[in-house]
Amino acid sequence: MALLGIMPVLTFALGTWQIGRLKWKINLIDELQEKLQRSPMELPEFVNIDALSDFAFRKVRVKGRWDHAHTILIGPRVRDGTKGVNVISPLVRTDGSTVLVDRGFVSDEHINDQQWRNSTQDSEEVEVLGMLRMSQKRNHFTPDNHPEKGEWYWVDVDALAENAGGKAAEVQPVFVEAIFEGHSGDAQLRMFNGIPVGRAPTVEIRNSHAAYVFTW
Repeated sequence: MALLGIMPVLTFALGTWQIGRLKWKINLIDELQEKLQRSPMELPEFVNIDALSDFAFRKVRVKGRWDHAHTILIGPRVRDGTKGVNVISPLVRTDGSTVLVDRGFVSDEHINDQQWRNSTQDSEEVEVLGMLRMSQKRNHFTPDNHPEKGEWYWVDVDALAENAGGKAAEVQPVFVEAIFEGHSGDAQLRMFNGIPVGRAPTVEIRNSHAAYVFTW
């Protein structure tokens, strides 16, 4: 009987907590969407890593040349029902510093054809429009990364920076996801030709708190 009396109180408390979490999540998404609407900013030569999280999802423009020797493939990933990987390459900037860029998705069919490597030569300067991101949170179902084997399953920015040479090579733990702003036909053509396709400029954060509110 005592347990039955406690259940309504417990359910009410959990529902109230979920409402609070829902409001927080909505405010967070609104804040990140507002960041995405701002004009792209230029990264300074040396980024203040301690302040980096405040700029997550901000658009940036970076110029440099690809360090193909330290490119890694992270996956598996799926885009529009197609299995593949994301291509992450260090970008050596004109000032000598290096940041990490997720250039986008390549299908399994094109992993070994080298088209995504040959689309630009090491000496060619490229300009990337992207958004600043932080390390991903690994869930219980995601394997550990094994850099020594070239096996990468989730984005660990610090480990990626070390893999590319670390502080000794002026590689900063700064991660940029390239943005693709073309239409779906352009994206399909790039995928067909084995050229990396960047992400859409959107905020993708799971929000399940509304469902939990009604559950409780």
